[in-house]
Amino acid sequence: MSDITVAQALTTAFLTGEPDLDQIVERWSVTLGRRWRWLRPLAVRLLANLDEADQRREVAVAWFLFLDRGFQRACDSHDLDVAQWIHITRPPMRPIAAARDWQVPSICTPGELADWLEVEPNRLEWYADLRSLESYWPQNKLRHYHYRLLEKRFGQVRVIESPKPRLKQIQRQILTGILDHIPPHPAAHGFRRGCSISSFARPHVGKRIVVRIDLQDFFPSISHLRIRALFLSLGYPQQVAKRLAGLCTNVVPLDTWLGDCGNRSTFGPCRVQRLYSTPHLPQGAPTSPALANLCAFRLDCRLAALANSAGATYTRYADDLAFSGERDFERVAHRFHLHVCAAVMEEGFRVHHHKTRRMRRGVRQHLAGLVVNERLNVCRQDFDRLKAILTNCIRHGPQSQNR
Repeated sequence: MSDITVAQALTTAFLTGEPDLDQIVERWSVTLGRRWRWLRPLAVRLLANLDEADQRREVAVAWFLFLDRGFQRACDSHDLDVAQWIHITRPPMRPIAAARDWQVPSICTPGELADWLEVEPNRLEWYADLRSLESYWPQNKLRHYHYRLLEKRFGQVRVIESPKPRLKQIQRQILTGILDHIPPHPAAHGFRRGCSISSFARPHVGKRIVVRIDLQDFFPSISHLRIRALFLSLGYPQQVAKRLAGLCTNVVPLDTWLGDCGNRSTFGPCRVQRLYSTPHLPQGAPTSPALANLCAFRLDCRLAALANSAGATYTRYADDLAFSGERDFERVAHRFHLHVCAAVMEEGFRVHHHKTRRMRRGVRQHLAGLVVNERLNVCRQDFDRLKAILTNCIRHGPQSQNR
């Protein structure tokens, strides 16, 4: 029998139960019809080299087994055969250690996911859109999202992807039933109950220097693979995690760039179009803010540790990163900024360098529209603008102020 077939059989047996060494060896012995001496060392190497997330990925386990030198020597030395295929009828929930106390529902098969979402199985496949058919449907009636293009500063573009009612209802159930039970990093203040721009900016009040860094194309930079890895870490089997990720991601159709807002050659850089043309986190879906916070957890951990080593304070509100400190931090602010940019790129994001600011005490220090020099306050210019808009609404009607 071929090495690939044996590796597939061992992979299937590995995924049917808990990653306990003795249990793995027992399942592999049943699969091969004999307790080979090399099975235990192979299991030890697999558990040592694959982290908890990869141990839940069928592809990762299969490739490790197939490329392992000990496994290759065993296949060359013995005429291995699969005595019994251990089929996965209902894969178990296998969360990582940190996620075992989180109260998320146990969903082990696509059928159970359809029942939990109260949709028919074929409808679940349509909404999950694992083949990215959203970008090929010729009619808006068949698409799951409404699209709106907004032009930003510096020639950038933002696409608002609003899910239609039924998909939005499904996403809200995923949000309340699963994502709300997962705590984000304490430094994340955006889209969290009890947090706001005030809690984001307050730790930086009265500091000698404030550094503000913006992440470019934050939502579309988070891919389907990241979302699937997140659901895998919660313990969901691969087929369930794949569909949950599909329900929370989207692909923007090409003709969206050819609408009334402009044409493809002038509206939206090619890099941005490539981001939106692959499965990504849609800005406008109920699940996207929570998923963005969770996918940025590792980045928050790294930046919080980096800030602590430099004697600085770190908070994040969506794509706005804020650091502040006193004289010691002021001396290393430039080098610190370079380290932050390196960490951001290593985590798969991009820094919007045009919007980076290092604000010392002698200038207006502002974060998310709030001034933080001495106390939290609204910028006078913004206050006067709002006052003028409200006055014109009273005099000329609200419609006159639509811009």
